[in-house]
Amino acid sequence: MPTRREFVAGLSVAAFAGSRGAFAQAYPSQNIRVIAGFPAGGGIDLLARYLAEPLKALGQPVVVENRTGAAGMIAAQAVAKAPPDGHMILMATSGETAISHHLYKEKMTYDPMKELAPVALAGIVPCVVVVADTTPVKTPQELIAYCKANPKKLSFSSSGVGNPQQLAGELMNTMAGTDVLHVPYRGAAPAVTDVATGAVTMSFTSYAAALPLIQGGKLRAVAVTSLDRMPQLPDVAPLQEGAPGLKGYELLNWFGVFAPAGTPSAILAQLNEITVKTFTDPAMVQKLFGQGIVSRATTQAQFKDFVESESKKFAAIIEKAKIKIEG
Repeated sequence: MPTRREFVAGLSVAAFAGSRGAFAQAYPSQNIRVIAGFPAGGGIDLLARYLAEPLKALGQPVVVENRTGAAGMIAAQAVAKAPPDGHMILMATSGETAISHHLYKEKMTYDPMKELAPVALAGIVPCVVVVADTTPVKTPQELIAYCKANPKKLSFSSSGVGNPQQLAGELMNTMAGTDVLHVPYRGAAPAVTDVATGAVTMSFTSYAAALPLIQGGKLRAVAVTSLDRMPQLPDVAPLQEGAPGLKGYELLNWFGVFAPAGTPSAILAQLNEITVKTFTDPAMVQKLFGQGIVSRATTQAQFKDFVESESKKFAAIIEKAKIKIEG
């Protein structure tokens, strides 16, 4: 028979466990806000809205907020500084969560590695390497041979300084020993259009941006920057096949869900489950197909490891290529 002290202690433990259970059951207790750092109609906005629908099953209204500006960092900062209760979450790109702090450093007003909790990966977005249809290159091997035969004479475009597209080209230069000049543009559309006109040799770009010009016969896709072929371009080989030095080459943009650091693990687990189910549903996979997004499910731990690994990779490329943001 338990003593009085043991009996009271048991009651205390039971009461504590009950209060924790009540707390977990109370989530959500108010509106859930899914924050997107880019304008309505873009890839991040669409993913945020795709996620908002199943989140409504938790029993509270779900609102998507587009807090644009500073390459997604305004939105990321808002979530990083929000109460860690799961009522404000971030649909983000690799930029504001794993790249920007290596470019802006002391200018950053939040630390994504310390103030954001990775929840789940929504999907990866490999770059597509495109050349003008008149360029004598059709495969990764021919692309690298062409680059090495024309050192300092060729160029590649991207949609801006420090983004995954530039990093993809710089990683090619480092691993393959090529010397192709980066030419930044303000946006993917002019970056790929100038490949078609011959103003630049090639572009590392998104499938969605390149597709109209590929279908129109103006551009040719010669490689993708994922380890495997994209379902959208099954006839296009990975860039890693271009040369022995490129073995293991992979550079991705990606989209994922984050919450404020310190959010209870039970809430993070619930958000992870909903995110994974949402973006691996066969109907959703088809929706993502046209955007050039490849669904990839992760546990919380897997996504955390992925984000940390990607951050280190991006940091190394930025340092090696001496990439700097002016101003």
